[in-house]
Amino acid sequence: MSINTFVSDLIARLDWMPPWILGLVAIALALAAALGAHELLVRAVRRGLRRRSEFTRSLVIRTRGPGRLALMFLAASWVVRVTPISGREAALMQHGLLVAFIILCGWVVMTALDIASAIYMRRYRVDVADNLLARKHLTQVRILRRALAVLVILLTAAFALMTIPGVRQLGVSLLAAGGAAGIIVGLALQPVLSNIMAGIQIALTQPIRIDDALIVEGEWGVVEEITSAYVVVRIWDKRRLIVPLKYFLEKPFQNWTRTTADLIGVVLLYLDYSTPLEPLRAKLKEIVEASPLWDREVMVLQVTDARERTMEVRCLVGAHNSGAAFDLRCEVREKLIAFLQETYPHALPRDRIDVRPVSADFDGLQPEDTPQRMQ
Repeated sequence: MSINTFVSDLIARLDWMPPWILGLVAIALALAAALGAHELLVRAVRRGLRRRSEFTRSLVIRTRGPGRLALMFLAASWVVRVTPISGREAALMQHGLLVAFIILCGWVVMTALDIASAIYMRRYRVDVADNLLARKHLTQVRILRRALAVLVILLTAAFALMTIPGVRQLGVSLLAAGGAAGIIVGLALQPVLSNIMAGIQIALTQPIRIDDALIVEGEWGVVEEITSAYVVVRIWDKRRLIVPLKYFLEKPFQNWTRTTADLIGVVLLYLDYSTPLEPLRAKLKEIVEASPLWDREVMVLQVTDARERTMEVRCLVGAHNSGAAFDLRCEVREKLIAFLQETYPHALPRDRIDVRPVSADFDGLQPEDTPQRMQ
């Protein structure tokens, strides 16, 4: 005897009950049976997954809730077909269960995307000094994951709408991007879609990455987050600059960590021409060699300009990243100025006044009338 025949006979014996009560009882029993079957299925699957991949094990564990709901929906749908529920009510329940099942499928796909992204990024560490490759993959994974998530949401909504006769054409338009409704939706979502496409292009071409040091709109900051529509740049004073994705494809900006995180810091000093350079160069060497911020590669002191009153002395020092470069520049600047103030105070810029005695032509003038010539 099949299960359908057994259930039909059981329902026939309980025909003395009101149909709606009988339907509720049957649905409750079916849901309880689905829960019990789900627990048995989970235990069996766990035993069989010991030798499976990490992705499969994580997917089974994290989709336990959607799996339970899917079995409950299937059980309720089967009960609706065999219980004496009116045709209109049964159709509504069947349609609601179908839409819920489509949403569950989208939920499972989104979970699979999260698991795949997390497992892929375990091979790369961002919390190390040389994290250029890790930041590259992190940026690609985050942008592509968000783009795929938007695609999954659109497809899920399209399939759900296609089950409703009144708005079926809208679902077809979302799925096939055709028809008048598709054109209207495409025009309405044009900014969103253009940013999504810009995000995909950024993920492929990599003009920016997570934790890159940028100068955008005159502000220095670090890329904190890249979403499907905008980029969050953390400014040095903890402000956040929100920039659309299209900005980085249409306008120029500075990327200080495009190929490597190492940077060269510049310190400019304007000194008097009487300043001795060799002691200053030796002091710079002493400062940077004692600093843990120096990368042990770049250390240069040169006179790069000669002006009417001062000479421009440029110090170049290397650091492992932008933050260390900024701190090292400040340290070098402060200690060199302190060294000059203590050892060569005359090296600091000053204005000169040359006072000369008057000529003999003015000997007959009174002292208060004696002019002074200043230069």
